[in-house]
Amino acid sequence: MLQKCEGIVIRSTTYGESNKVVTLFTRELGKVGVMARGAKKPNSRLSAITQLFTHGYFLVQIGSGLGSLQQGEMISSLRSIREDIFLTAYSSYIVELTDKSTEDRKTNPYLFELLYQTLHYINEGYDPDVLMNIYELKILNVLGLYPTLNQCSVCGHTDGHFSFSIREGGFLCHRCLNKDPYHLKLSPGAVKLLRIFYYLDLSRLGTISIKEETKAELRKVIWTYYDEYSGLHLKSKKFLDSIKQFRQLL
Repeated sequence: MLQKCEGIVIRSTTYGESNKVVTLFTRELGKVGVMARGAKKPNSRLSAITQLFTHGYFLVQIGSGLGSLQQGEMISSLRSIREDIFLTAYSSYIVELTDKSTEDRKTNPYLFELLYQTLHYINEGYDPDVLMNIYELKILNVLGLYPTLNQCSVCGHTDGHFSFSIREGGFLCHRCLNKDPYHLKLSPGAVKLLRIFYYLDLSRLGTISIKEETKAELRKVIWTYYDEYSGLHLKSKKFLDSIKQFRQLL
């Protein structure tokens, strides 16, 4: 069956001397794997359209196994990402997180739109740390994880000073800190941002300026939560960690 779909390349690997196996995350079909024959050849019409992060329209032959990419029409190559190693590191993490969090051919138009918006905002120069954190929090629901970020996860109070409890899976107010001696302390700013990032409609994102200390708080909470509950081990996260450490030395 031939199907035209709008998609983003989230993985691209060499197969043989001249072919690629490409994973697309599409609006119409969800995640699909396709063989792009001859795409490694410099003069191939499939060469540009099968590069990582490329957003385009794809004509794919879908069967019971691996599909086949017949042709493609580029909408955007997300050039700014491709030309910046730091933005490449963030975007590689986001697309691998998408890949590892989703099942083949399970349609999720909301997630496609979220991925599309996130990569385009990164390409346009918005803060990649902010966008990464928003994406990480929003994709938790796809993984079946629902952190409590609108009230205390123990007593249900919506007022007070909050920390984060990995054990309880969400905010912990000052009245309930004894429930988890290993809670992670949070500044009021970090509490507010975690809540905003989780519930915010990304299309309404404005310019957000966040202090490095607050970014560190957010990163610790989100990544500790992922380590405890997601079961994901991403190579791109190690690469991103090393890139961030290198950047701090500059």
